[in-house]
Amino acid sequence: MVYKTGVDGIHEGMLTGFFVGWPDVPDPQTHLRLLQNSDKRVLAIDESNGRVVGFITAITDGVLSSYIPFLEVVPEYQERGIGESLVERMLEELKGIYMIDVMCDEELQPFYERLGMQRSQGMIIRNYHRQSGK
Repeated sequence: MVYKTGVDGIHEGMLTGFFVGWPDVPDPQTHLRLLQNSDKRVLAIDESNGRVVGFITAITDGVLSSYIPFLEVVPEYQERGIGESLVERMLEELKGIYMIDVMCDEELQPFYERLGMQRSQGMIIRNYHRQSGK
């Protein structure tokens, strides 16, 4: 597995199999734009086939705050430590930032706790009609 923080050389054909279970999945063009426009990102790439198999993104002011909106690993690559490695690499990218926030479903909280994060309360708005990014 190769991990990279840039999107040079990444194209839409490398971004398949993500957003499983979403009723309105972003297409690969929108996914690539999401990666390009994120302040920080780490990609996991399978060297054997050149496919992006995992990614994590962060939005940050670079001073005090950051938010991790996405961590995704395609299903056939899960349970191999890729998600954990993506989080660890992103936390290294965000080293020195006062607050690093993640909102996730309750069943995912133990995963993040194992990586040193603590549970918190939060509020959200979800505009599901915009879920595909269009």
